[in-house]
Amino acid sequence: MAKNPTNTPAPEAGADDAAPDTTRTGKGAPTPSRAQQEAARKRPLVPNDRKEAAKQARAKQAEARERARVGMAVGDDRYLPTRDRGPQKKYVRDYVDARFSIGEVLIPVMFLVILLTLIPDAQVQTIGILALWAFFIVAVVDVVILGFLVTRKLKAKFGEDKAERVRWYAAMRALQLRPLRLPKPQVKRGQYPS
Repeated sequence: MAKNPTNTPAPEAGADDAAPDTTRTGKGAPTPSRAQQEAARKRPLVPNDRKEAAKQARAKQAEARERARVGMAVGDDRYLPTRDRGPQKKYVRDYVDARFSIGEVLIPVMFLVILLTLIPDAQVQTIGILALWAFFIVAVVDVVILGFLVTRKLKAKFGEDKAERVRWYAAMRALQLRPLRLPKPQVKRGQYPS
């Protein structure tokens, strides 16, 4: 009597061996023929209903764009462009959003000066243009000071060798109207990052 190496019982003499088990996969399962494998991979190159396929593709693209838009607005690193990624850029965004910058109101002041130039009085137009230039100079001085402050704080937080050059990034964000900034501000005024 031969020993059974595995402790499974031997099949009985009257068992039905006619129908092979095709539900198994992996080792011990019969290898599918080439025709079966090709048939399983076959997909039509052109769908039967092109309009429905195009509609579904547009819906998927719209959903992906909406996900990316929302992700970018909330500052999710996966959806941000390369220039906005990383903890240092997030720190800069939070710092700029926490303070009031003179440059935030630069666009409304420019619009006001344009309206003042429509007045036919030369003295009013001159005062408007000079006020705009003075305001512009103050805004530039403000962003230069902001650049030095942010660079110093980044060096203190991330280390001297890890601090990126972010002056231009901070200046461009500070010159935008707060509601129009992307990613959207995540902190309130006065809520400076630690």
